[in-house]
Amino acid sequence: MSQALSDQEIVRREALQKLRALGIDPFPAAEYTVTATAQEVKGLFKEEGEPAQVSIAGRIMSVRLMGKASFAVLRDHTGDQQIYVARDEVAPGEDKAMYDEVWKHLLHLGDFIGVEGHVFKTRTGEITVHVKKLTILGKALRPLPVVKTDEEGNVHDAFTDPEQRYRMRYVDLNVNPGVKETFMKRTRIVNAMRAFMTESGYHEVDTPVLQPIPGGAAARPFITHHNALDIPLYLRIANELYLKRLIVGGFEGVFEFSRNFRNEGMDRTHNPEFTIMELYVAWKDYRWMMGYMERMLERVCIAANGTSTATFGGNTLQFTAPFKRITMCGSIQEKTGADVLEMDELALRTLCAKHGIHVEPSMGKGKLIDELFSALVQPELIQPTFVTDFPVEMSPLCKKHREDPRLTERFELFVNGFELANAYSELNDPIDQRERFEEQLKLQQRGDDEAMFIDQDFLRALEYGMPPTSGVGIGLDRLVMLMTNNPAIQEVLLFPQMRPERPNS
Repeated sequence: MSQALSDQEIVRREALQKLRALGIDPFPAAEYTVTATAQEVKGLFKEEGEPAQVSIAGRIMSVRLMGKASFAVLRDHTGDQQIYVARDEVAPGEDKAMYDEVWKHLLHLGDFIGVEGHVFKTRTGEITVHVKKLTILGKALRPLPVVKTDEEGNVHDAFTDPEQRYRMRYVDLNVNPGVKETFMKRTRIVNAMRAFMTESGYHEVDTPVLQPIPGGAAARPFITHHNALDIPLYLRIANELYLKRLIVGGFEGVFEFSRNFRNEGMDRTHNPEFTIMELYVAWKDYRWMMGYMERMLERVCIAANGTSTATFGGNTLQFTAPFKRITMCGSIQEKTGADVLEMDELALRTLCAKHGIHVEPSMGKGKLIDELFSALVQPELIQPTFVTDFPVEMSPLCKKHREDPRLTERFELFVNGFELANAYSELNDPIDQRERFEEQLKLQQRGDDEAMFIDQDFLRALEYGMPPTSGVGIGLDRLVMLMTNNPAIQEVLLFPQMRPERPNS
């Protein structure tokens, strides 16, 4: 059943019909020429000489009617601009009656108009456009929320409900200051990362979203079916194995901003659809990559905030080198007194129980160590910290440590208590890689639905030879959270995943 129209919506639809009866198209098709944005108008005022002539367009955000004249505020993509509309100047002669009807009764907040006129300064010092011509460009049939602040500073009718904001982002962007700036910063962050890697001589590429094997990460995939090929396909959980195929193919460095999909839980740092930037560089190792990440993230922070620091919650995060470095097993030993590398699966389960950490029967040694780290160490990692040298059971795509074969040459970067990046000295031994995949297969058989599949084509690629390579994946959405002081991933996604909207009865 369709939703009943509100009184305001009925009024707006009636106005729409009246405009058409007057011969005014409320949704004109012709191009409207804009010569200045709201931001640019501010710099066009001249104290002397002929005033600047402008044509601007935007959404009506407020109107103050004052008899034969009125002030209004138009908003475009750069901000707000005050306009002054005088009936005798905009609508001379016989058009005055139509002006009164249209401007006072048939236009509403949220409508789009274009105005032409000159720039002047009011007696109160506000730069304003004195309108000589007004054109209707688009009628809004629903009213935007009107946020009001009373004399005591209390806000009324604010559009603050998170579910409404995320579901109707188009309204959120219009009425909540700061939301648009978050997404403008997101663009600056992406551009800074892209420029940094391009200047290094690395190439941006595209890899498949639909994959026959969901490889490159330990995660539960989304599955679909391709009718023409009559095969199952998976939405990618990672692009790692395809990018490493390109290193095999002769690229020295490749990167991709990858839209990934994981059929897992949702919380303040997880969305089933998210963006990862992955970079792979030949002839490098994970120690080199730590330095590269320090330089990149400092540049990103400056691009987003104008400084190498970012404020997140009550913390000031410092993105200048060197970042702190700790080892995974060493940090757990500091908390527990136990050397997890020397413990078998039963002993690890006992240690988890001692610290009140719930574990599943399907978890192997690697996941048990990860649970200990996540519960006891990770929450305390506020400043950017590289956690290095993971147990081999946790890293099926990573090269064994050159000094201790029980470990791998891997780091994760943690900031403000959550993982921001994951990097390896990539495993390029095809025989070792096959054995690691087979261990993952055993975990699948135990019921671990996040264990990796065996990718036979990737193994074949490695058999053709891959040079020493370092790779990293950065969670772009989490990076934007940190740089914009947003505590939930839904705040930095324009359209986060939502449950279907319940129909109105």
